[in-house]
Amino acid sequence: MSPPDTYEVYAIRYATIARQPGENFILGDPHEAASNLDYFIWLVRSDRRLFVVDTGFNAEAAARRGRSFLTPPAEGLARMGVDAAQVKDVIITHLHYDHVGGFEQFPAARFHLQDDEMGYATGRFMTHGYFRHAYEVDEVVAMVRYVYRGRVEFHDGDAQLAPGLSLHRIGGHTKGLQCVRVYTRVGWIVLASDGAHLYANIDDARPFPIVYDLGAMMEGWRRLRALADDPACVVPGHDPRVMQRYQAPSKALEGLVVRLDARPGA
Repeated sequence: MSPPDTYEVYAIRYATIARQPGENFILGDPHEAASNLDYFIWLVRSDRRLFVVDTGFNAEAAARRGRSFLTPPAEGLARMGVDAAQVKDVIITHLHYDHVGGFEQFPAARFHLQDDEMGYATGRFMTHGYFRHAYEVDEVVAMVRYVYRGRVEFHDGDAQLAPGLSLHRIGGHTKGLQCVRVYTRVGWIVLASDGAHLYANIDDARPFPIVYDLGAMMEGWRRLRALADDPACVVPGHDPRVMQRYQAPSKALEGLVVRLDARPGA
């Protein structure tokens, strides 16, 4: 077996939204402090390989859904020296609009997706407004078209994409949600994506209210912790504290990018 590559991992923040108290948790207390949501894509690269995790959304989607758009995800990648148009591998953790909406910025990429996610996004559950609310039909249809063009690589559960980088189906939030496990200079870290939107979801066992299978969501938190060398190195998908716990790679990138292959701060 080949030894794992050692990757650098970056969170690139591209949008945010102010949330009301209690909105981020099932049975949330309306008197508690609000926890805003940030929106990220992730860059994973070694000396030999490069992966982008999720594609974000665009300014039009931000306006339509009431999000504050900070910078186009492709521009954030460019600030890191990466041309989105040249990226060969994009991991789609799930097909919600904020994770796949920027797919057109990656014309050379193949998209890595779980079988269950495509089945879920095109099947009977989308007849219910609750389940389809976070999907955009045009984006799902576009991904189906990419299937027919040979640009989607499907995975059925866990899969190693390269030495030191693997995908793991978590489910819960959606039927085919996957996380990304990455080997770094500080050991194995996990990009949870929406396996845990916020640190409080996983640390305090408080579920996020957009959910397909609540039991799978809660069991998924155990899996996320087990996949990381240190539970503190599970990185949630939308927590603004990610930008506080990790350092920007340069002064010019503060507020936009933080480096995740490091021990998180308080």
